[in-house]
Amino acid sequence: MSDPKSTYDIGYFVGSLSSTSINRILSRALIRIAPEDLRFTEIPIGNLPLYSPDYDTAYPPEAMALKDGIARSDAVLFVTPEYNRSIPGALKNAIDWASRPWGQNSFHHIPAGVIGASIGAIGTALAQQSLRGVLCFCNARQMTAPEAYIRYSPQTFRDDGEITDETMAAFLKDYMTEFRDHVMRVLTVLPRP
Repeated sequence: MSDPKSTYDIGYFVGSLSSTSINRILSRALIRIAPEDLRFTEIPIGNLPLYSPDYDTAYPPEAMALKDGIARSDAVLFVTPEYNRSIPGALKNAIDWASRPWGQNSFHHIPAGVIGASIGAIGTALAQQSLRGVLCFCNARQMTAPEAYIRYSPQTFRDDGEITDETMAAFLKDYMTEFRDHVMRVLTVLPRP
């Protein structure tokens, strides 16, 4: 077992490509209230071509940048909307790129968290279930609790990520503390190369 690190580099994915994404606002809120020993870098997914096995022998630069971003991360956090009861196509495409070529799965043993927001009452529950199935196949080490299905309201979340509701802020602060603890536990047993 290795000693815990003093800081952890977290790569995060925003599943929506929308310029007005409420999940991007949620990501800002999570970063604001996260423990100080977490450093965040967004791993962009919007410029990736559609994945095809034809690329497996010569990855394009955008896909190499994606895999490099994950490799530089101690853990990953997925902040995803729900599209048609599942995850957005752009996010699934990014996961497909990152998990290939065969034998070079970037998500193997990486600590991972899943969260999302929607304006609906179920707060991305089905998208998260779908994403968890994909990450399970990719052998990511997922935080399974607490679950966080966030019902978004502009009265609760400001564009800059400030959370105006104390109960929501406390819940998300606890979620991010649990995420940090999960990352630390996984990396103690399975250090990243």
